[in-house]
Amino acid sequence: MSTELRINDRIRVPEVRLVGPNGETVGIVPTDQALKLANEADLDLVEVAPTARPPVCKLMDYGKFKYENAQKAREARRNQTNVVIKEMKLRPKIDQHDYDTKKGHVVRFLAAGDKVKITIMFRGREQHRPELGFRLLQKLAEDVSELGFVESSPKQDGRNMIMVLGPHKKKSEAKAEIKAAKVTRAAEKAAEQAEERAERQAPQEPADKKPRKRSENLDPDIDL
Repeated sequence: MSTELRINDRIRVPEVRLVGPNGETVGIVPTDQALKLANEADLDLVEVAPTARPPVCKLMDYGKFKYENAQKAREARRNQTNVVIKEMKLRPKIDQHDYDTKKGHVVRFLAAGDKVKITIMFRGREQHRPELGFRLLQKLAEDVSELGFVESSPKQDGRNMIMVLGPHKKKSEAKAEIKAAKVTRAAEKAAEQAEERAERQAPQEPADKKPRKRSENLDPDIDL
């Protein structure tokens, strides 16, 4: 269904409730009279409430109105936060090296403002030891507590145990910090490169140049 507003000659009703360009109420007037007022003011007659009886129309610059609405829509989309849920799978008897690797991924996801779904996968007899998975999830939550919090507590789901971690920072804030960090690193790198170039271009004294020594025979205090 089209959402395009009817304007000017496309408005076919015999009368409208007219609103002026500054929001003032003019009242119910014949449509042809409203069109005449719009033409005299070099504006458009726009039907803003077609279901009203009679329909409500407003005098406005329709081109400017559409442009401003498009700008607002783009700004709203830009500020919209897209919730992303990452997933990390662990075994209840994971070794320390693998745990540190998995934890590093979780830290990176949370720092970027993403939620993380942690899944503990049980196999065989491990299914009868749910406390192993629960303790592992508790440990992970404590290890990353500076970046995230437990949004959904550990719960058993068939052969798996699931916990969801939420980031302390919003996605937009995390993106802004990452961008600022990149700008800072780029500036530091540029400064280092400029310093290196300055050192290479600085004049250096020849290595074989030695200070001249005064001859002992020219000492005026010695009698010849």
